[in-house]
Amino acid sequence: MRVLDGLERYYDAVPRSSARVEEIGALTLFIMSGPGLHFYARPALGSTHIGVEDVERVRSRQRVLDVPQAFEWVAETTPTMLAAMSPTGLAVARYPLMVLREHTPSATPLSAGLEARLANLDDDFALLGAVAPLAFGAPGTAIGPAGAAEVRALAARADLARIASTRDRVRRGLMVMAVGFVDGLPVGIGVHSPVGRVTEVAGVGVVPAFRRRGIASALTSVLVAEALQRGIRTVFLSAGNPTSARLYERLGFERVGTACVAEPPSENSQ
Repeated sequence: MRVLDGLERYYDAVPRSSARVEEIGALTLFIMSGPGLHFYARPALGSTHIGVEDVERVRSRQRVLDVPQAFEWVAETTPTMLAAMSPTGLAVARYPLMVLREHTPSATPLSAGLEARLANLDDDFALLGAVAPLAFGAPGTAIGPAGAAEVRALAARADLARIASTRDRVRRGLMVMAVGFVDGLPVGIGVHSPVGRVTEVAGVGVVPAFRRRGIASALTSVLVAEALQRGIRTVFLSAGNPTSARLYERLGFERVGTACVAEPPSENSQ
C-alpha cells in the first residue's frame, strides 16, 4: 500500500497546476482553468469511504458547470467508490496500474526513417497536437487507415489557444513530451508529468497507419529514461489494454493495482 499511497498524493497534486479545485464531500473536483482536456473528480486525499450521496453531489455540480461527468480512482485504495458508482449508470472501465521496477530499454531499434526523441520548443506544436486525437480516436493497437494526410489536415485546423497552452507546459517543465517521427512527420506521442520524485507516463499513442513498428515502445523508453535521469524514483502508468500491458512489462513495469475511470456510456456501447 505504500506505493499506492504515493500515487494517491501524485494524483491529487498533478492537476492543480492547471485546474481549480472544489472539495465536495469526500470527493475532489478538478475543473480546467484554461484550454485543454477536461478534468474529473476523484476521492479527496485521505478519504476512505465514498457514498452515493458524494457522487451525486459532484454530478450535480458537473452539470451546472457543463463539464463531463467523469470520475477516476484506484480500486485498491478506495474500494467503496465502485459501490457508490453502481446506481449512477456511469460506465466503469478498469485498467492495469503499473509501476516501473527495473528499466529495460526498448530492445528493437527503429527502422530507417523512424525516430523517437523528446519534443523541444522549436517543434511544430500544431502537428504534435494532431497526433493524440488520431491515435486515441481509434483505440487499441490495430493498424488503421488514418495516416500522414490526416495528421496534416488536423494540424491545419488546430486550436491555437490549446497549442499555446501545451507548449507553455512543456516550456515550464510541467510536462515532458516524447514524439515519434516517420520521415520527419510526428506520428506518435507520449508524456510524463513530474511532481517531486513521482511521475506518470501517459498518453502514449501512435497514428493508426504507423502502428506495430515499435514506436510506442520507443516513446515509453525515451520518457522513462528522461524521468530517471532527472532523479524520479517512482514511474507509473495505466495500461489501456492487455497488449499494451505486455509491452510495458517488457520495459520493466509490473502491476500494482487497478485504475478505474467512470464516464457516461458511449452511444457505441449502448
